[in-house]
Amino acid sequence: MAAKAAVRGLAWRVFSPFTPRAASNSRHRSSSQATQQDNTLKRPNFRPPASSTHDWIGPPNLLSNLRPIIYHVPKNESELEKQLRHLRQETEDWNHNFWTKQNINFKKEKHAFIISQLKAKGLSVRDEQGRQQSLNSEEMAVFYKGFLDNNRTLHANYNKEWYRRNFTITLLMARVALHNMWRTVTHKHNSKKNSTPPT
Repeated sequence: MAAKAAVRGLAWRVFSPFTPRAASNSRHRSSSQATQQDNTLKRPNFRPPASSTHDWIGPPNLLSNLRPIIYHVPKNESELEKQLRHLRQETEDWNHNFWTKQNINFKKEKHAFIISQLKAKGLSVRDEQGRQQSLNSEEMAVFYKGFLDNNRTLHANYNKEWYRRNFTITLLMARVALHNMWRTVTHKHNSKKNSTPPT
């Protein structure tokens, strides 16, 4: 039953390392919950069946909003293919950790900004009916701009590292493709040579 439930929560996808990973502002946990958790990615216990030939991707992580991926390990995996798979996995983990920290910081700073602005107006966090009070879009625009300005260097460094990693992955993909193509051609040539009757 556990395996069936895990299957329902996962879907396979064709290998595609070029998809950008942007974190949305939805589905955040509270900052108190988030800070109690390890930022490292907890991989699902589910493992695809041995007959699977695709990567499997799960539901979004509640902190980073990124989907964990279980990479397919091909039969007779070459050292080059293994190097590619490990780099892709390392990049996924690095990406997850970055957005986990960034989303937690965003949540904390947003909450602190709202409280400070409400206090400046002489208002409490909740109204007379117990509902949480909020700021209008113009007031929140000040926070969003400030957050982006304060994290400009961080985001620029992230983008540089992201492109560097994907460029390396792309080169490795090309090397793997050429290696596999050469192996296929060589195998066909040897098979044809061995099947040719002696004259």
